Amino acid sequence: MKKPSPLAVVLAAVALFGVGVGIVAVARGGGGSAPGPVVATASTLTPPAAGRLRRDFFGIVAEDAFAHPGPYRDATLNQLARMGVGIVRQTFDWSAIQTAPGRYDFTAYDSFVGALAARHMTVLPVLLNPPRFLSSAPAVGAQPGTYPPRHYADLGTFAAVLVRRYGPHGSFWRANPELPKVPIRAWQVWNEPSLPAYWPTGPNPGQYTQLLAATASAIRKADPKAEIVTAGLPNSRLGIPFDTFVEGMYKAGAKADFDTLAIHPYARDADGVTGAVEDAHRIMNLNGDGGARIWVTELGWADKGPRSSFTVGPARQARLISTVLSQLVALRYQAHLRGIVYFGWRDGAPYAPAFKDFWGLHTGLLDLSGRPKPALSAFARSVGTLRRHG
Repeated sequence: MKKPSPLAVVLAAVALFGVGVGIVAVARGGGGSAPGPVVATASTLTPPAAGRLRRDFFGIVAEDAFAHPGPYRDATLNQLARMGVGIVRQTFDWSAIQTAPGRYDFTAYDSFVGALAARHMTVLPVLLNPPRFLSSAPAVGAQPGTYPPRHYADLGTFAAVLVRRYGPHGSFWRANPELPKVPIRAWQVWNEPSLPAYWPTGPNPGQYTQLLAATASAIRKADPKAEIVTAGLPNSRLGIPFDTFVEGMYKAGAKADFDTLAIHPYARDADGVTGAVEDAHRIMNLNGDGGARIWVTELGWADKGPRSSFTVGPARQARLISTVLSQLVALRYQAHLRGIVYFGWRDGAPYAPAFKDFWGLHTGLLDLSGRPKPALSAFARSVGTLRRHG
């Protein structure tokens, strides 16, 4: 069995806190051996027609595809491309990339970015998890979760390194001229800082805004036209409520530091999701920021698993996915909706006996063994229809 990454352990640790709305977007692969392929097709595809929706409007979290390069990744990305998915949200694990001061290992991420580009797809990187030598985590007595960097500017330095590699003038594209050039232009700064799992010293919108500002400044110097995306913010009983946290960000001056507000509107039903999007837009308007965009960077329901408000059974999971995609596309102009990322492609499993199961491990379009759920055909059918007529 493959040893779970530090981020995978964080996912399981969140389950210890009980069921909440926020989910951790980290590794969810079921084990060390690569799962079987989903669909075997050509490795380089022509993108489907985008219609009136931008190519990267529909996205997904597919950590298992990142974790398993080779036939499984190829088959998964081929299927996602054929379905009309244009972007994959992926944690760029800072601790795995910066292995020592001034030393970076891009091997795993070069492979993934290249595989996506070959299919005319891109990635939304989540900048997260500093290496130990840059983390604010205490040497003794650290709480469970992902600590921010000791110095916020260090995340900006790391982000600028990534922009210079994968951005519009990135060295990766010069080194791989055979690939379609699909540079990364949008960068997501952290994940769910309103939850203790991602700010173990106690969530603080002012502190997060300082991290966002330092990172945004460095990214914009490297790519003035880059899109700065906030951390995805849930409305969870485990941390600071969504409205309170976003208002706190605006009071701290965050308006100048992002282009797109990311939200994780987990809800009992599709109306709850669209209501959360409308609520976010209302808060932005009240703070003179109604022109900024909203991006749903996590969304989903579980078909099974522990009982919760978000465990709905396979048939209802499929219906809710179809309904919410249609409703959000209809709302996109009114709410300045940038896109939708479904969480996620495949179910996960607890990573150790000490970590209990929770609903967030069952939101996949495929089950743990790779079998498609009714949700897969619902998602594919909805994305195809909305791309043609949305």
